[in-house]
Amino acid sequence: MAKPHAVIIGVGDGLSAALARELAPDYALTLAARSQEKMQALAEELRARTVLMDGTDEAAISALFAGLPEAPRVAIYNPSARTCGRITDLLVEEVRHAVDVTAIGAFLTGKHAARRMLAEEPIDGMRGTILFTGASAGVKGFPQSAPFAMGKFAQRGLAESMARELHPQGIHVAWINIDGGILNPGRTEPEDKPGSMLRPEAIARTYRHLIEQDHSAWSSDITVRPWVETF
Repeated sequence: MAKPHAVIIGVGDGLSAALARELAPDYALTLAARSQEKMQALAEELRARTVLMDGTDEAAISALFAGLPEAPRVAIYNPSARTCGRITDLLVEEVRHAVDVTAIGAFLTGKHAARRMLAEEPIDGMRGTILFTGASAGVKGFPQSAPFAMGKFAQRGLAESMARELHPQGIHVAWINIDGGILNPGRTEPEDKPGSMLRPEAIARTYRHLIEQDHSAWSSDITVRPWVETF
């Protein structure tokens, strides 16, 4: 029996790679990113399809989902962008770029993933799952980080609105608040704070849990944070 299809947009060597490895045993994968170099080795390892594209380009997103061999059962939007600075010094072009990558790209992915999923008949009431990688900036704005907060607040609102619209149609939508630093390749935890960073493989298992949740008890918003953090 053919594997169902999963799409991951914004692929690098950190969380997105962990997500791909988590899903690879059970899903045929399409990986998408702006850099072929970032995803080539991973694609070869997992025998995944690759698409070179910009997530803020609607024509590219539309072509990505239209060109899939079958409707995806999973679509994950991972990219975000930020620019830091005092509110009085921020440049509108940089702010617009940050919001485009974080929020508009998420909207385009949600729109075209949902279109492709809704065109198919549900299986046991389910058509698919759409997940957005969020951050604590989506629930609290930090000083000198307004553009990132703008993008992540918009992304969280998008996910909540989509969930209310699409859950009754068999599409599970959720926003994952990554509340802490991720221990991606090349990063190390502070010696005086062991256990203070999130391991990408552990986060990926939370995404898997959302994908496999029974639809009688769907989550639309979930937070992951290091166990040693006080909050």
